[in-house]
Amino acid sequence: MAVGRRPIAYSLLPTASAFTLVELLVVMVIIGLLAALVAPRFIRQEEKAKLKAAKAQIELLATALDTFRLDVGRYPTTQEGLEALRSQPGGMAKWDGPYLKKEVPSDPWGRPYVYHSPGEHGPYDLFSYGADGSLGGEGDSRDITSWGE
Repeated sequence: MAVGRRPIAYSLLPTASAFTLVELLVVMVIIGLLAALVAPRFIRQEEKAKLKAAKAQIELLATALDTFRLDVGRYPTTQEGLEALRSQPGGMAKWDGPYLKKEVPSDPWGRPYVYHSPGEHGPYDLFSYGADGSLGGEGDSRDITSWGE
């Protein structure tokens, strides 16, 4: 600082504007309302995506089961399960797998697919219990099946 000069007075500087607490609360309430309106739509889209993924996985598994049947002459039994698509069951000379490139997937909710052969709706029943994990249900909780109900 040069000799003889006076320091700048702080009162001459423009005052900094700030938000008041009320303004911040109003903005937070508006953001909360928007989130409450938008979040359920995103959640709904996620559930729709899981339903579509389950249907696609069941179709993939059905294709692998059909290929297994063409090679072996029958579908895997309930006891052999879907693992017969990955590893050869004992005493099965015509098995030409693995019929899946990766491990047998779980359903989009993290539970194993249910497989019965012979099935009540065809040569086999393959299904997921859906979001609720129990038989039946509606909407996002409905069962996803290989027989199309």
